Amino acid sequence: MTDERTARETMFYDVVIVGGGPGGLATAIRLKQKSPDQSVALVEKGGEIGAHILSGAVIDPGGLDQLLPDWRSDGSPLVTPVTKDIFRLLTGKGSLGLPTPIMPRLMSNHGNYVGSLGALCRWLAGKAEALGVEIYPGFAATEALYDVNGQVIGVATGDVGIEKNGLPGSGFQPGVELHARYTVLAEGVRGSISKQVIRRFDLAAGRDPQKYGIGLKELWEIDPAKHEPGRIEHSFGWPLDWRTGGGSFLYHFENNQVAVGFVVHLNYKNPYLSPFQEFQRFKTHPSVRATLKGGRRISYGARAISEGGWQSVPKLSFPGGILVGDAAGFVNVPRIKGSHNAVQSGILAADALVKALASDNAPASLDSYDSAWRGSAIGRDLKPVRNVKPLWSRFGLGGIAMGGFDMWCQQLFGISPFGTLAHGKADHESIEPAAQHQPISYPKPDGKLTFDRLSSIFVSNTNHEENQPPHLHVNDPALQRQSEYGVYAGPSQHYCPAGVYEWVADGSDVRLQINAQNCVHCKTCDIKDPNQNIDWVPPEGGGGPNYAAM
Repeated sequence: MTDERTARETMFYDVVIVGGGPGGLATAIRLKQKSPDQSVALVEKGGEIGAHILSGAVIDPGGLDQLLPDWRSDGSPLVTPVTKDIFRLLTGKGSLGLPTPIMPRLMSNHGNYVGSLGALCRWLAGKAEALGVEIYPGFAATEALYDVNGQVIGVATGDVGIEKNGLPGSGFQPGVELHARYTVLAEGVRGSISKQVIRRFDLAAGRDPQKYGIGLKELWEIDPAKHEPGRIEHSFGWPLDWRTGGGSFLYHFENNQVAVGFVVHLNYKNPYLSPFQEFQRFKTHPSVRATLKGGRRISYGARAISEGGWQSVPKLSFPGGILVGDAAGFVNVPRIKGSHNAVQSGILAADALVKALASDNAPASLDSYDSAWRGSAIGRDLKPVRNVKPLWSRFGLGGIAMGGFDMWCQQLFGISPFGTLAHGKADHESIEPAAQHQPISYPKPDGKLTFDRLSSIFVSNTNHEENQPPHLHVNDPALQRQSEYGVYAGPSQHYCPAGVYEWVADGSDVRLQINAQNCVHCKTCDIKDPNQNIDWVPPEGGGGPNYAAM
């Protein structure tokens, strides 16, 4: 007999979409455009659409042009076209400007827009709802559902009101089962269900390991005299050493606002390196300080970025569903863009779904979608840059020049002198024992230009229901103490951009303290833990950051 406390309501749809980012929303819109009678539901773990969306963002409108051709005149929040495109190599005290004519054509930002991807997603959600899509924000999908044959038949949302002891509290409400003919996983980078499905169906077989970076971003309001709407700057070099991959951006929005951000590739070796602290150091560079001085920080956020590209995209279809957007790994690393490909993947996915749903003998797996992307605009975007990340990882800053040469060869001659390079190790395998490195002494924050993690969490608008089980699972605490701390000196307390993990003294020993309330859902811990001993799972729906202004 089913316990009445845990009995779940079941809802039935033709298609269920997990994730309210550009990929999931594009899938929903395209589905209803082409097949209005199909029932479509979209669940989003954030408290509202856009709450968990974080991107630079310089947005390539190619996908939007195909999905909603009239978007420029239809109230879209993208109103600031790129007007100036600057590339720099930073040194400790100065910089070297790189002339844009030497950049391959695909690196040009002409025709792109500076804006908030979260705001764009909220606008897209309105378009989806107007077409009849049912959108449920604040509902975290926590597990895939399978039939007796092992085919995915939908998802279940997490229970609400489970207390720290694991038992239902007074406000307990069981999750909901959403059954569907097809399930679309658009969870973004390192989604918990996507990770499970990729493993269950061996979707990464024959692919290189997925590679990742961590992106950190602040939104500032600056002196109007320094503001240039549409000006964008990209840089690499200082404060990272030549062996560590990463770079930065500074984008001028409207309303005297700029987005300043920093990306660190997660294949770095030094366990003492802190991406958050490197970001704070970056802002002290004379060229960045000059822009931000006298301004006011509005918001902060962080998230993982998929960087494997062409070589690392898994099989996208599985029995009963498909992967789209960042869940598939469609980010173009040198362009620092992925939303355009997410929209394009949503269009491709919807076209395949419409065809399948119209058939009396709908296939279990949509292989037509999986085979289409490499010959699409997505493939044309990712293939020419496929060697940039491997060359950068192998040769440091010198690899950037080699990557540029490779892109020029493909642009001019249609071939790469390197073929297709492999990525090699997964990111968690690249970190080295602490004995091989020296601790890094980072300067104290001044509270004006540079900040600590706790004050940053405050302006990220992060909140979780306190009396719930932690959503960060350390599978073997003894292994974490022996290896993560004993061998690697506790890199979790350095790589986490939110101060979630702390190794604290406990008598003559140390213990791992997990401040789950601080988590901004970047999922770096799930990626970088050297033993893969940490699993990030969704907290109670609606918890986490709220990037309303980002």
